[in-house]
Amino acid sequence: VLVQVLTSVFKAGFYLTQITMSAYLALAALGLCILMGYSGQISLGQAGFFAIGGYTSASLTTLNLLEAHGGQAVRVLEKLKFLSRSIDLYGKETLHVSPWAACIMAIIITVVIAYVIGRPILTLKGHYLAMATLGFGIIIYRIVLGSRFFGEADGLHNVPAFSLVGGLAVSGDFAERLKNYYIAWFFVVIGMLLLINLVNSRAGRALRSIHGSEEASRAMGINTARFKLSAFIMGAVFASVAGIFLTHYNGGIGPGESSVMKSVRYVAIVAVGGMANLWGTLIMGVLLNFLSLRGVFGSYDDAVFGIILIAVMLFAPEGILGFKPADMLASLRGAVARKSEGRNAGNNAAGSRGDRS
Repeated sequence: VLVQVLTSVFKAGFYLTQITMSAYLALAALGLCILMGYSGQISLGQAGFFAIGGYTSASLTTLNLLEAHGGQAVRVLEKLKFLSRSIDLYGKETLHVSPWAACIMAIIITVVIAYVIGRPILTLKGHYLAMATLGFGIIIYRIVLGSRFFGEADGLHNVPAFSLVGGLAVSGDFAERLKNYYIAWFFVVIGMLLLINLVNSRAGRALRSIHGSEEASRAMGINTARFKLSAFIMGAVFASVAGIFLTHYNGGIGPGESSVMKSVRYVAIVAVGGMANLWGTLIMGVLLNFLSLRGVFGSYDDAVFGIILIAVMLFAPEGILGFKPADMLASLRGAVARKSEGRNAGNNAAGSRGDRS
């Protein structure tokens, strides 16, 4: 509310568009925070699940079923209110899957894919797990980039608005910009409430124990495989939901949303905010995505996120909100002292050899 008031006072309401998009992107980062920060499993395929949600919803809501209207399956779907009619840009009537039905189908597909690939790859650890999830993300990127059904390099466009209750709708309509701003933050608040309740529950304590020591957790009777798979699926669903709503807000989606660098961005955001810090991930997710969408980083956008990730791993592994300059200076002084001691020890050893000679 404060941000909206400030943008109104300073006549900068155009910022609300990028902040709305940043809120949806932060949802995907929050899902990854549960997976990385609490269960200790790294994933470089978060952008792939984002694309699965967005592309599934976009393709179903833009596919014209009017030609197959006489089919039994189409009639059944229309009776169940799974289909809706609209007028396209050329004034022609179209029959397509309703956004609500498409959203449900996209989430179901996401859960199935996450379950199928999660069971085998979550048996891996460390860089093997990272490489496996990276491979999954590359596969999704190549599929949407090379498939005519998904629009190839052009992506999918003319995605209809996602109608909600009370006449509200997720869309990029300029007149509805303020409403969409609050709609996006409503979903973020719901997501945060769900995750906060999760991490403070018995399941959250089990995830934290797995992060601390998987072997010890297993010895205490925790089904580590089930909890890791559940965290993986939850992270995938958060990314998918973010992809669905952002696609309807933008009116389209392109293959760039599933690229490897998008996944690296999500990892960088979680690292900057703090691996197990939901509030830090939310704040950094909105801030960094907003700066990126405003073009602050220019053509060095991907490079900046890479540098941020490296810098955080070196100087603030607990996240930038937990960064303590005094600790960094102490560690640097310790490194210099150890190097000086090693040099002195080497000189003393060389002097002893000279004396013996």
